[in-house]
Amino acid sequence: MQQHSDKSAEAGGPRPPTLLDALIPIVLVIAMLVLAVVLFGADASWGPNQIALLSGAMIAGLIGLKNGYRWNDIEDGINKGIQISLGAVLILLAVGAMIGTWILGGTVPAMIYYGLDVIAPQYFYASACLLCALVALSVGSSWTVAGTIGIGLIGIADGLGLSEAITAGAVISGAYFGDKLSPLSDTTNLAPAAAGTTLFAHIKHMLWTTVPSLVLALAGFLWLGHDTATSLQTPEQVANLRAQLGEQFNIGLHLLIPLLVLLVMAVRQMPAFPTIFLGAVLGGVFAVIFQPQAVAGLADATDMSTALVLLKGVWMSMFDGYVSHSGDAVIDSLLSKGGMSSMLNTVWLILSAMTFGGVIERLGLLERLVQSLLGATRNAGSLIITTLCTCLASNVVTGDQYISVILPGRMYRAEFRRRGLAPVNLSRALEDSGTITSPLIPWNSCGAYMAATLGVATLSYLPFALFNLINLALAVIYAMVGFKLERLEEDEGEMEPTPQSESWVLDASHEGGDIR
Repeated sequence: MQQHSDKSAEAGGPRPPTLLDALIPIVLVIAMLVLAVVLFGADASWGPNQIALLSGAMIAGLIGLKNGYRWNDIEDGINKGIQISLGAVLILLAVGAMIGTWILGGTVPAMIYYGLDVIAPQYFYASACLLCALVALSVGSSWTVAGTIGIGLIGIADGLGLSEAITAGAVISGAYFGDKLSPLSDTTNLAPAAAGTTLFAHIKHMLWTTVPSLVLALAGFLWLGHDTATSLQTPEQVANLRAQLGEQFNIGLHLLIPLLVLLVMAVRQMPAFPTIFLGAVLGGVFAVIFQPQAVAGLADATDMSTALVLLKGVWMSMFDGYVSHSGDAVIDSLLSKGGMSSMLNTVWLILSAMTFGGVIERLGLLERLVQSLLGATRNAGSLIITTLCTCLASNVVTGDQYISVILPGRMYRAEFRRRGLAPVNLSRALEDSGTITSPLIPWNSCGAYMAATLGVATLSYLPFALFNLINLALAVIYAMVGFKLERLEEDEGEMEPTPQSESWVLDASHEGGDIR
């Protein structure tokens, strides 16, 4: 290998990076991101993080130039990184449009209106987690759950005087439980393909960490619910909120039809971008039919025909969201949301993160770090912990959940087999870290999406994403004590990857077909 590298260098090809080469940009970026949080707090994702990530890409690029790469090589890495993120960007814009029309059309107000009446406050967090878990298990998409039911649950929490941060943590906990176990989920299919096992063997092995984690998370949310009684709205305040919702919108159960349509389309595995965009259009149709007074109020135009006024109002809600002018601070804060424009900062953050991740991957810096980690593993437990750490680091460095599943899966697959470990151990580790830590990182596409969609900063909901945190901790504990480590049988075959299975993530992202 060394002789080959030397010949490549002599022939004018790029030199492989040293460990120091790999560490410099990653350590500097992490240091800048931490400094951004220290200096700017919750506002770090509104510009400071982007500067840190783009600066890191430039530093990594300089190291690549030193090692003999051309700028075209570095630019190619940037382009590929951004291409991977385009599916997420389109989904984000569609969700922004959908939030705007669903508020304007009365779907979100109806969810809040009826939710305030049927959910007991002391059980709200646990109920929110369980509801999101069941729906995500059915549709296989944490993003869809957060962008539909999650928005309504945040509104209900506001109405009850409960914590938005804890509610967001409960939504994400339930959404990622269902996403992680659903056979319809993209990552649940991707992890066994990367590790070399079958889908249902993978799901069966994940039950050992996933189910106990949900049970412990639900217990935590029950405790948090009983501990927040002093912050609750009084019954009179809740009744007043429902009355004001009824004054602004023509409330009825029929307004929940767009939600049901979207969930059915998700269950049928329709691509995410057209599904959510059609949901936004359906919300606009409902606004014109059932809330013409709200549409006219948003358009604020008197010199147009009624049809043009309604068209303008719906159009505005899609690109700039809904703005409530009720005069009640609670209602106005609750309903003034949405629009594609509200997602533009998140798009900026994702593009910056994927620029850095694309350069790091193209120059082989992340792979170099992984090789060093692999050399430090001494037993099966340490190999699994190394895999968990690699997936987490990939989520931090590359900013993409898919890369954090497929890249460690490819790199560690042969080593797991060499040490006599069944591939289900690897596939479970990929999901126990790669899938569930992605929404906990502000500049990761999943963390940025959840923060933008739920309206709660990533670092605010992070301590309350109980399922995600507990699941990762259990995975580490299981590895340390050797619990449920499956050994490779002598006659056990391995599912060989096809070119399609390894390139599926790129194809899905390019087409906007991923549903996270």
